[in-house]
Amino acid sequence: MKLQLFLLLWLFLCQGGRLQAQTSIFDALTKPEQGKGTVTILQSQAIRALVDSRATGVKIETEGGKSYITVSGYTIQVFAGNNQRKSKDEAFSKKRQIDQIYSDASTCVEYTAPFWRLRVGDFPTYEEALHMMYKLTGSFPSFRNEMKIIRENVRIFLN
Repeated sequence: MKLQLFLLLWLFLCQGGRLQAQTSIFDALTKPEQGKGTVTILQSQAIRALVDSRATGVKIETEGGKSYITVSGYTIQVFAGNNQRKSKDEAFSKKRQIDQIYSDASTCVEYTAPFWRLRVGDFPTYEEALHMMYKLTGSFPSFRNEMKIIRENVRIFLN
């Protein structure tokens, strides 16, 4: 009985090393080890997302010659309204104003009954979304009261 318990315990301990969670190559490289130097990796989040997506099987999609992956991220909701006579025009008007100043920012007007929404950006981190929101509120102080950061799936372009 004691021998069986000992063998069972020994097998459990031997298998414990295999049950550790897999880490990404970036975590493995930057892990501090005594007697070794430190590694610092400076890169775009898109590169890490691409490498992690290959490891986890995330699908890379292409649209208009640009490759992207869809990840959990953030957008800035600049406008939301449900007045059927005015909300559509107001959303597109605000979109044009933002596009004039921030032509590189992605803007999108969406309609989900009964709401028209204007969202700006595809940000992988909250900090990037917050930085852009500060820029938008500086440029458009009248939009400030309606702006908020929304967590949703966003497209991160790889090229």
